[in-house]
Amino acid sequence: MRYGEATVTVVDPRSYMTYQPFLPEAAAGSISPRHVVVPLRRVLPKAAEVLTGRVTSIDQDRKVATIAPLVGESYELPFDYLVIAMGAVSRTFPIPGLAEQGIGMKGIEESIGLRNHVLEQMDKADSTTDEEIRRKALTFVFIGGGFAGAETIGEVEDMARDAAKYYRNVSRDDMRFILVDAADRILPEVGPKLGAYGKAHLESRGVEVYLSTSMESCVDGHVVLKNGLEVDANTIVWTAGVKPNPALARFGLPLGPRGHVDCEPTLQVKGTDYIWAAGDNAQVPDLVGREAGNENAWCPPNAQHALRQAKVLGDNVVARMRGFQQKPYRHANKGAVAGLGLHKGVAMIVMGKMKIKLKGRLAWYMHRGYHGLAMPTWNRKIRVFADWTLGMFLKREVVSLGAMENPREEFYQAANPAPVPAAVGKPEEKAKAS
Repeated sequence: MRYGEATVTVVDPRSYMTYQPFLPEAAAGSISPRHVVVPLRRVLPKAAEVLTGRVTSIDQDRKVATIAPLVGESYELPFDYLVIAMGAVSRTFPIPGLAEQGIGMKGIEESIGLRNHVLEQMDKADSTTDEEIRRKALTFVFIGGGFAGAETIGEVEDMARDAAKYYRNVSRDDMRFILVDAADRILPEVGPKLGAYGKAHLESRGVEVYLSTSMESCVDGHVVLKNGLEVDANTIVWTAGVKPNPALARFGLPLGPRGHVDCEPTLQVKGTDYIWAAGDNAQVPDLVGREAGNENAWCPPNAQHALRQAKVLGDNVVARMRGFQQKPYRHANKGAVAGLGLHKGVAMIVMGKMKIKLKGRLAWYMHRGYHGLAMPTWNRKIRVFADWTLGMFLKREVVSLGAMENPREEFYQAANPAPVPAAVGKPEEKAKAS
């Protein structure tokens, strides 16, 4: 658009965008956490106004959104055109103990929290002689065998294996890694053969993989699986899929059966002429799949589609402003890549009707190359590749910064005055007491 032609306002509770495919590597310490996020105000200095807050309601008749900022009273923000791109949240179930014990993998905070937590469990196991405490601290349970689950357990197992070299009383043989999935295979995005390879590879590293089962409860860390297995674990990582942001239900938009915003192929929300949606919260027809005979084909919620949908959406908003015809979103699947730890991965590359399947080190290079180039802004691309390059020559950092979870605790203990014992009270108080 021409300068001054329109005002673009971005409302988000965080002032940065997270590149989620890199969360497993951030959890393993292969990438600095600051390099996985893109600050919105820095990359949009002139293009957009960034408001840190939440949209609590949308009045479609008045074309007004109600904004709840981080502090202060809510206020109304008028708009002419609206884009819904709220992404997804973890899909959870009412499992006893999950809310209290589970760790998600949807944000950089959870990723770094998982890294600190795992290393802290190794610290606990190394410093105690209680065998029950050691066993619980060194048992790591991951629920969900899709990309997020398989990649996270592969990266974390790699990190724990390296870290164990520096502990006197902890070895890899003392640890127990468990991967659970309700489906009959892991990594369904890369096909059954590569999924079977990924399962065999993880098992060769000592990871227990349980398929066609689920977790029934995890109260106080006591994990009960549907297949009858029971273990005690301090670490329970939940990566069993995602669902659209539940806030969408408050906006009066047409939603699909799973809660996604129902969109036309042009990414315009059905029944409206000024609202668009894209990414994980949008239900967009997959035109390529439908032309192939699948009438119920929808674009899956992944970065491959979200990045391309954003470009089409931007063009269509400008086309609507200027009275031009909008273009439908059309994209054929290019395949999928996944990393399973350092120098290990699987990849399926689609070239026309041909599918190229790779595994091992070459697939890992494909994984890093694809996501490294897809990372937004050259600033972050360079920093990510610099992290990887340094990792080739320097050893992995294995320090736990668990105190970051509650950074003021030590200062609070130092500044909080201790209660005055009754025996050292004022003389008159002693007389009254006697």
